[in-house]
Amino acid sequence: MLARSGNGKEPWKGHLEPHNARMPPAAAHADEDLMQAYAGGDMAAFTTLYDRHAQRIWRYVYRHVGDRAVADDLVQDVWLAVVREATRYEVRARFTTWLFTLAHNRMVDHHRTRKSHTSLDVENEEGQALAETLVANSGYGPVRQIESRQQAQQLLAALDALPLEQREAFVLQAESGMSVAEIAEATGVGMETAKSRLRYARAALRRALEEMA
Repeated sequence: MLARSGNGKEPWKGHLEPHNARMPPAAAHADEDLMQAYAGGDMAAFTTLYDRHAQRIWRYVYRHVGDRAVADDLVQDVWLAVVREATRYEVRARFTTWLFTLAHNRMVDHHRTRKSHTSLDVENEEGQALAETLVANSGYGPVRQIESRQQAQQLLAALDALPLEQREAFVLQAESGMSVAEIAEATGVGMETAKSRLRYARAALRRALEEMA
């Protein structure tokens, strides 16, 4: 799922026009190099970055809000932030850490104005995929199969019940493969705080899995 506005357009693509026509960047180019190329006006570099990361960013946001339309709007804001920040971009961390930090900041703004989120529903494919991700990343042990929709919904309910900070730390690692240090940087907390949030989140999800055993 790619985050787009309701009319299917990608409005950020007109904000930075390439200064010179260039060959599309090779798929093997590092994200950081591509972002610097885009900051210099290489539109093809932006397209490659978008194609690489749009789905993961959309899933990360959707797994917080549980609403496809809201997720579309928030993710569009994230990519517009990439456009706005492009000329100030510096390689201080992995591009993905920087990108998910932008997404985190947008989510913080969203939760400040809305006190609740829609619970994820296993009846759609995103909810089912998340339930499977929870099992794979809970630290439960050998990956087990979710045997029914009821079990999947129980896992989503367990995720919903987590404090926002714990839920976000878990989803950041499960979705983007971030290290504890990168999660700490993206969320603006210390290493021990990020580690503690992950530990509590995994413990809660393991308990939910054990109750189904």
